Amino acid sequence: MIGLPSGVGSGLGMWFRLPARPACGSAQSIALARVARKHGVVTKPQHRADVFIDPDLDPRGVGTSLGDERATLVEFLRCQRLTLQLKCEGLDADRLARRTVEPSTMSLLGLLRHMAEVERGWFRRRFAGQDAPGRYQSDAEPDGDFDGAVADPVVVEQAWAAWREEIAFAEQFVRDTDLGFVGHDWAWNPISLRELLERVC
Repeated sequence: MIGLPSGVGSGLGMWFRLPARPACGSAQSIALARVARKHGVVTKPQHRADVFIDPDLDPRGVGTSLGDERATLVEFLRCQRLTLQLKCEGLDADRLARRTVEPSTMSLLGLLRHMAEVERGWFRRRFAGQDAPGRYQSDAEPDGDFDGAVADPVVVEQAWAAWREEIAFAEQFVRDTDLGFVGHDWAWNPISLRELLERVC
């Protein structure tokens, strides 16, 4: 399954395995070719498995590795966000909205919408104290982020815009706020910004 995130539930995975030789002309091989053109896919066997992007072209490897606590937390979160972006960009609406295994509603488009909702809930509502209703989720549609992830170019465009808007707000909030700042979680328990940055990763 090309572009599907590994390790869902424990943070977005940095890599995922590719089949050794997809059928020529298949949807899988076409998707691989698209990734190869954009990111330089690795075809030479690596230590454990091929990776979906050439390490020399990986934008996640250009950040700090010897920074202080804030720089380290911000950089790790940046890499996780980039992983989702890398696995989604270049895919059309049909592939983004394609569900993994029925009856699961998991799709990359749904995950993109879900992460916009996650960023919004944590940074705007629980930490900045804004009255920011959900973009997709509601009492009537608690799974609206995934259920509404349909193969429509307009829905895809809106999802990208929402995700980027929420990230921009979160990044500005983190720049302007001390790591010891206390917000709250969904159960109204106190939580520091430091802990939040670890959780969102």
